[in-house]
Amino acid sequence: MSEAASLPDEGRRRVVVERVSPEIDAGRHPVKRAAGDLLTVQADLFADGHDKLAAVLRHRRRAAEGMPEAPWHETPMRPMDNDRWQASFTVAEPGRYEYTVEAWVDRFATWRHQLVARVDAGQDVRSELLEGAGLVRASAARLDPGPDRTQLLASADALRDEALAVEARVARALSAELTVRMASAPERQRATRYPRVLQVTVDRVRACTGAWYEMFPRSAGPDPSRSATFREAAARLPEIAAMGFDVVYLPPIHPIGTTDRKGRDNTMVPQPGDPGSPWAIGSPDGGHMAVEPGLGTLADFRAFRERTEQLGMEIALDLAYQCSPDHPYVTSHPEWFRHRPDGSIKYAENPPKKYQDIYPIDFETDDWRALWTELRDVVLFWVAQGVRIFRVDNPHTKPMAFWEWMIADVQSRDPGVIFLSEAFTRPKVMRYLAKIGFTQSYTYFTWRNTKADLEEYLTELTRTEMQEYYRPNFFANTPDILHAFLQEGGPPAFRIRQVLAGTLAATYGIYSGFEICEGRAVPGTEEYLHSEKYQFKQWDWERPGHIKDLVARVNAIRRAQPALHRNDTLRFHLTTNDALLAYSKTAPGSSARVLTIVNLDPHQAQDGGVCVGLDDDLVPPDEAYVVRDLLDEATYTWTGPWNYVRLDPAERPAHILLIDRPRVQP
Repeated sequence: MSEAASLPDEGRRRVVVERVSPEIDAGRHPVKRAAGDLLTVQADLFADGHDKLAAVLRHRRRAAEGMPEAPWHETPMRPMDNDRWQASFTVAEPGRYEYTVEAWVDRFATWRHQLVARVDAGQDVRSELLEGAGLVRASAARLDPGPDRTQLLASADALRDEALAVEARVARALSAELTVRMASAPERQRATRYPRVLQVTVDRVRACTGAWYEMFPRSAGPDPSRSATFREAAARLPEIAAMGFDVVYLPPIHPIGTTDRKGRDNTMVPQPGDPGSPWAIGSPDGGHMAVEPGLGTLADFRAFRERTEQLGMEIALDLAYQCSPDHPYVTSHPEWFRHRPDGSIKYAENPPKKYQDIYPIDFETDDWRALWTELRDVVLFWVAQGVRIFRVDNPHTKPMAFWEWMIADVQSRDPGVIFLSEAFTRPKVMRYLAKIGFTQSYTYFTWRNTKADLEEYLTELTRTEMQEYYRPNFFANTPDILHAFLQEGGPPAFRIRQVLAGTLAATYGIYSGFEICEGRAVPGTEEYLHSEKYQFKQWDWERPGHIKDLVARVNAIRRAQPALHRNDTLRFHLTTNDALLAYSKTAPGSSARVLTIVNLDPHQAQDGGVCVGLDDDLVPPDEAYVVRDLLDEATYTWTGPWNYVRLDPAERPAHILLIDRPRVQP
C-alpha cells in the first residue's frame, strides 16, 4: 500500500467544529435543564477558503437501558458573529437527552453566492448555470422518488435550457423554492461531526424553583414533654402552606438509638424523656426503612404526606447514611463499619468533635456491592411511599462514585426524583457533587452578607459555567447554622435575609423559627441555644416581631413573577451606597423586569442612588416611567436611569419593584 493510499478519509473533511457549548469537562458530565426548557447550543464552525457552510444540531431523547435508541432529530444552525453558530431545541420531559453538532461545506449555497456576485458584476454566467444544474441534479439523486425529486429535476433542466433567457434561468436558480428544496438533500458525505455526544439531564420544574420549609414534626404537637405524632404535626401544615412554601423538608424520621444518646444541648448525659438526635438512626424498632415510633407508623407518615400534597406542597425527606450503635445493620452487617484494633466499632469523629451516638458506614468494605445496593434500596423504599425529594446529609463524606451510580440508578426508574446536596465544604467538592448527579446544592449564601461578597458569589453561580450544572438552594438558616448576622441584627436582619434569599435564588429555604426571628445562639458559635436537634421544642408562632406576613408576601411574589423562577438572568445594578444591593431578573420573552433593592444594614436606614439601566438596556435621561413595589403595591414615578431610594430596616428593608418599559437598544 502506498503512503498516499494510507491517508484517512477524514482528510477531505474541511470543516472544523470546536468549542461546542454548553459542555462540561469535555462531555464527562451533563448540563442541567428543566422540562420545557429551550437548550441553546453554540459552536465555532469554519473551513479553509470562502465556501459557505451548513450545520445542524443533532438531538434526541436518550433511550432507557435495554431499549432501542431513538432517531436523531436535526435543527438547522444559524451563523452569529465571528464563526459562532447557534441552534436550540426543547427538552420536553424529565430524563436524559443527548446532542452533538455536524457541519459541512454547502456547495449549493457557495455556488448561489458566487452567482449573485457575478450577476451583479454583469458577467456571463452561462457556465455557472450549467454547474448549478449539476449540483441540483446530484441533490435530486439523493432523494427517493416523489414531488421534491421531480421538482429538483425540473429545476436542473431549466438551468441547462439554453432556449430560456439567461435572466429567467438565473431567477429560477435564485428562487426561494429551489433553495428550500436543495436544503432537503444536502451533500453531507464529507461532513464533520463533533467527536463527542453531549448530554443534558432534564428534571421536573420543582428541581429548578421552589420555596422550602424545614420542620421537626416531633416538635409540632400539643405536649412539649413527648414527640408529636405525624397526625398531630399535620395541624401545622396549613400555616406552612399559607406562607407560600412548596416543599416541607423533614429531618430523619427513623427510629433513634439509645446507646450514647445525646441529651439536651448536646450533652452526653440524657435525661429521661430526652428524644436524642434524629441523625442517630436505628434501634430495635428498625433502621432507615422504618418510622420512629413516637411519630407513629408508616401509614401515619403516608397520611402526613397526603395532607401535604392536598395543600399544594410535597415532602422532602432527609437521607442520612449513618447509623446509631443500635441500628440493625450493626449486628446483621458488622463488616459495613470500621473497627478498632480491639474489635469495637469506631464512632464518628471530626476532631476535636465526637459523635458517640453515630457509626459512620465504611464504603471501603469488601462487601461494598451489597452495601451500595442496600443504600439504593433505602431510597427506592421511600420513593414507593410517595417521596420524590431527598435532602442528602453530608454527601461529601461518602464516595463520589457511589453517588453517581445511585442517583443515576434511581432516576433511571423515576426521572422526577430530586436530590439536594447538603455539602458545606470546599468549592471544588461541592461543584463535583453537582456534576455527578445532585439536582440541587446548598451554598455559601448564609455567610455572604456584604454587597461585595454577594455580588461576587452570585456572579460565580449565575454567570460562569456553574450555571449549567449547579442549582443553588439558598437556605437562610439551618438547624446547624445561625449566622451572627441573624444573632445580632434582630428582626430587621431576618427581613433582609428573607428578601435576599427569596429573590436572589430560584430555590431557597428556611428552617422553622426563622419566621419568628429566633436568633438566640450558644455564645461564640452558630449553634442554636437549646437546639431542636436534641429536644422537643414548642414555639409561639404569633409572638411579637414575627415576619410571617413578609415571608408569605415574598413567596406570593415568587409564584406570580416568572423572572424569579430563574437564576441565569440575574444582573446587578450600580448604587451610590455600598449598603444598598440592587439586582434584577427578567423572564424570556417579557419586557418586564423585577428590580430588588435591599438595605444590607439591619441597624440603620440607608439611602442613595440606584441605576435602573444596564449595558443592554439604555434609559434616556428624561424618560419618565412608573415602578410598582410588589411588596405593598405602592407606585413611584421615576425619571431616567438614576433614582433615589431610602430604606429603613425597621420599617421597609427592601423594594421589590416591577418595571415594565420598552427596551431601548444601545
